[in-house]
Order: sequence, then structure tokens, then C-alpha cells
Amino acid sequence: MKVLVINSGSSSIKYQLIAMPSEEVICSGMVERIGSKEAVFTYKTHAVDYKKVEKIKNHKTGLHKIADALLDPLHNLVKDASEIQIVGHRVVHGGNAFSQTTLINKAVKNKIKELSILAPLHNPHNLEGILLSEEIFPNAKQIAVFDTAFHQSIPTKAKKYAIPNEFYYENEIQVYGFHGTSHKYVAERAIDYLQKKDAKIITIHLGNGCSMTAVADGKSVDHSLGFTPSNGLIMGSRSGDIDHSIIFYLVNTLGHSLDEVNELLIKKSGMLGLTGFADLRDIQAEAQKGNNDCILAMEMNAYRIKKYIGAYTAALNGVDAIVFTAGIGENSSALRKMVCTDMDYLGITLDDSKNELKSSSVREVNTKSSKVKILVIPTNEELEIAKQAFGLFTGQ
Repeated sequence: MKVLVINSGSSSIKYQLIAMPSEEVICSGMVERIGSKEAVFTYKTHAVDYKKVEKIKNHKTGLHKIADALLDPLHNLVKDASEIQIVGHRVVHGGNAFSQTTLINKAVKNKIKELSILAPLHNPHNLEGILLSEEIFPNAKQIAVFDTAFHQSIPTKAKKYAIPNEFYYENEIQVYGFHGTSHKYVAERAIDYLQKKDAKIITIHLGNGCSMTAVADGKSVDHSLGFTPSNGLIMGSRSGDIDHSIIFYLVNTLGHSLDEVNELLIKKSGMLGLTGFADLRDIQAEAQKGNNDCILAMEMNAYRIKKYIGAYTAALNGVDAIVFTAGIGENSSALRKMVCTDMDYLGITLDDSKNELKSSSVREVNTKSSKVKILVIPTNEELEIAKQAFGLFTGQ
């Protein structure tokens, strides 16, 4: 059975065509830097490794490119759209409505749209992917896997905000957590690697969006993102943690509208606001050239991650391993080094030579004397989505 997985992020779309249950990847690729004149479209099979830099103005354009490539008879992947029986979609915000993988119908689409106000950089693109897939693959089962589902296990003491109770009980204002598919996948890989089911793990997902999860006994018990995917770590264009009084100062004293402040904090802040660049690869390159704004932004980014490691180590009453994953976490040896430097009090010591190595599997980058394992684990949200969607389809 062929399962197409569409994973729409805030500035990218990852996709894989996977044969299930063998888990063989037939085709994979990515559209990244969406909205840029230098967007990148990649397409990879056993026989083809294609990459093109071009202007891709929005997610819809990117989704059409993916569909065209998959159905191109020259690639001989599928004879027609009916061969794809399942399309699995990553959906960022499911609120309390969805605690597990779900078959998409009209009511589900309406709820995803309703929750777009809480995840404006993601849910609209997730829904767009669903609607387009329904047109292109009308015979396929469309299945949603929600980022928030893994974090349903966070206890009330960690997910409830210190505001009047009615907002929690009547309006469901709470920590929901995000990137759950990724955190679940790498946490399970770490547990298998450590051979310790009750391991205390801190997973660090670093991409354009960034988050951290405290994992105990394989379950999420705390998470850096909250009611929306906006707080916590410094991200590509999102500010992360900020004193909420700044919002009122921007509105009441500086004269900005609420819409302007919302756009400022979500689309114009983070690394973009600090440096003029949203992509860490550009920021690292500029930092190496001596760009002081980029150097400081890297330091701020690492410092914020360090603080969460300390907090989650306290919450877990110890830590067996910290895991770096996602595009930045897997590929930026420089940021990993900045995070793990001067952390020996917690028993975290990095091996510089191991940190520079590349691998597609789980790898340790800690010293032999380190009390805490430092693991780099490539995430595979697409495989996790395929497994969950196939399981729902087959009742397994």
C-alpha cells in the first residue's frame, strides 16, 4: 500500500511516498524557503536525485510541484492517482478535540480551520494541503496526525496557566504543545538506544520552529510551546518567551495596533528580527564573517535552550539524555557546541570531534566521561505519520 505523507511547516513542505507496511521510501523531498526567490525544491528516488532553486511564492505552489512530480509518467512511481490509497497529513493544532490520529471529514476540516487562529503559520497550510490532496487523490483516505496529540499526557500542574480558573475550564486555555510527532519519534528512538524504558529525556527540536519536551517513561510531561506555537525558544521569525507587558506597551504607548503586534511577534521577530535573516544557515555564515548581530543572536538562541535544559532537568529530577533533532538540531554542530558548553555541572560534556561527524542514524556526541548522553537523532515525522495513518486504516 502506498502512503503519501505531507508535512507542511511554516516555511517548508516535506513529503514522502512510503510503501507500507514495509516502510520502504519510494520517493522523498522537500520544498524549503517558501516565499523566497531562492526557494529549493528537491525530489529523490532510488534513480533520481533532483534539486532546483526557484521562486515558490506560497505553499499552494509548492504542493502543486510535489503532486506534479509524483504523477509525472517519466518517474514511473504511480500510474495514476488511484494508486495512492492514504494521504497522511501533519496538522499542528488539534486543541483538545483530537487526541489521536483521525480520519478527515468535513467536521475535522472545520475544526482545523477554527483552530487556525491559534496556529496561523501552520494550520492554514495544513488545511490547504488537505483540500488540494482531496482534489488530486479523490479515492485516498485523508488522515490527520496532530502535533498536539503526544502532549495530552502533560499533567495539569504543567499545562494550566495561573489565570482565573474559568479560562481553563470554560475556554480551554492551556498548554497544548507542538512538534509532537517529532518529539515522540526521537524519544522512542532514544529509549531504544539507551535500552531504558524509564529514561529521563529532554528532546530538542530545532528548525524554523523550535521546541523542547521533557519526557519521562516515554510520555511528554512538559513542553516549551504553549497555547499556540509562539512561546519558548527563539525561532526563525517568532520571538519565543516575552514579557506580556511589552504587548501593552507597544499598543498603548507606541501606538501599534493589535494586528501589527501579532504580526511583529510571529512573523518579524526571532532570528529574523535580530539579524535580518530567518534561516540559521545564513546566520551562521554571517557570524563567521564577524557579523555582531548574528553572533549575538546565536548566543541568545543557545542561552535560551540552556535555560530550558536546566528547568527540565529539575522537573524530571535528573536527565539521562538530551536529544538534538530537526534541521538545525541535526545539522548545526556550532549551535550544539554553544548549548553544551559550560554544562559540566549537570554532567553534560560534548566531544568536539564527534560533534562534527555526520550520520543518518542515532549518534552520541558526548565524551566518554559525560554523565548525560548527548544524542543527535534525525527525526522522521513522515515515517511516524505513515505508521499512524496506516495503523488507523488497517485497524492495527
